[in-house]
Amino acid sequence: MKILRIGRENPIAISLNKMHSLERTMLGVGGMISIVATGDSLATMRLAVYDEEPYRSMLQIIRSGDVSFTNLEMLLGNFESAPAAESGGTYVMGEPFMAEELKWMGFNLYSRANNHSMDFGEGGLFSTTRILDRLGLVHAGVGENLARARSPVYLETKNGRVAIVSMSSSFASFGRAGEARGDLIGRPGLNPLRYQAKLVIPHKAMSQMKQVFKEAGVPFRKEKGGVISVMNLRFAGGTKPEIVTTPNEADLKGIVASIKDAKRQSDYVFVSLHVHEQRGSDRERPAEFVEIFCRKCLDAGASAIIGHGPHLLRGIEIYKKKPIMYSLGNFIFMNETVRFQPSENYDKFGLGWNATPADFYDTRARKGKKAEGGHKWFTYDPLYWESVIAKMTFEDGAIRELQLCPLTLGFEKARSQRGRPMLAEGKHAKAILERLRKLSLPYGTKMSIVDNVGKVALG
Repeated sequence: MKILRIGRENPIAISLNKMHSLERTMLGVGGMISIVATGDSLATMRLAVYDEEPYRSMLQIIRSGDVSFTNLEMLLGNFESAPAAESGGTYVMGEPFMAEELKWMGFNLYSRANNHSMDFGEGGLFSTTRILDRLGLVHAGVGENLARARSPVYLETKNGRVAIVSMSSSFASFGRAGEARGDLIGRPGLNPLRYQAKLVIPHKAMSQMKQVFKEAGVPFRKEKGGVISVMNLRFAGGTKPEIVTTPNEADLKGIVASIKDAKRQSDYVFVSLHVHEQRGSDRERPAEFVEIFCRKCLDAGASAIIGHGPHLLRGIEIYKKKPIMYSLGNFIFMNETVRFQPSENYDKFGLGWNATPADFYDTRARKGKKAEGGHKWFTYDPLYWESVIAKMTFEDGAIRELQLCPLTLGFEKARSQRGRPMLAEGKHAKAILERLRKLSLPYGTKMSIVDNVGKVALG
């Protein structure tokens, strides 16, 4: 039998090479991949029972991505774990079936580092892990120690391998994961991004304040750059009053190392960042340390930053042709139907031991009025019930398209119905996108609105 030898010059080999090249492109090796990203998912009610057209159309967008991402701003379990002494507001736990509902929606990639990660202590953290693992869902941002919480996780798709690193700057002090040692196990928790803040005040006022501290016998410590530290507060003299924030160097270094590691192990790296902190009194702009941190992550090799946390939209920056989405807002926001709350939350509103969950939610949601104890809840504002889905298309490692689809979460609906997203329509859709366009202008970002879809210019 004659053996056909196929060399580089052989036409059969050339045809085979072309075929393999086409195959590689079709499989996404050097080809295209689509990423659908949403903000916070805080889900406590069934999602698969509805079929309105705007809802079905939204589901099609989520399911169209090779990767569909959401931030899991909740724990999963049957309330078998004791609540922590502190929370980010509502103690959030959804029953185990909620993981199946989110998977049904189409989500295959989840971040878990946020201010609710430890609402029910280690028990809630690990019950959530078991439930997600049982369904084969990929999730990042928490773990039994800092190395595990900070480690990237990977999702394999037919069009490429994707990594995600998840962290939060907003959390109770006990919530951050700790390093393991040779002689002691680490502390379970989330991947933290801490930061330093200082209040800059006019030089004259700074001198007067130092004198007051001396006369009152208040101990203060001098730091570099003329900063003084008083009871965990830091002050510095300057020309105008402002709050200046910078990322914690140790956390920045550790997270950047994870991104660089993920870059060598995957085709695309995404950073999920949960942030409440704002720029002064402007709730729609992130604190300065957030902007510094996000740019450092992109310099380290991240493909995009997916931000969430403040429950409302924040602007989009295109940095070196890579997107920083500072906040995509809420995706699912059912924080008024969590089945149980601990005594600490009832106490805040002067409610006794026999008050019910409905009593608690009624008292808290008083259209922005202060309840007993001076607390004022934020969800009376419709801005917290509008958001977007981001759909990104990458090719050969670079982003080619970023589209934004506006959502409404039903602010005007009853508690039993609101918080579930669907595509916004007509003037409402345009108004959401126009607001996001204006929020992005300080970063020099340009966005056009065509048929109620925002299209971001990538530079």
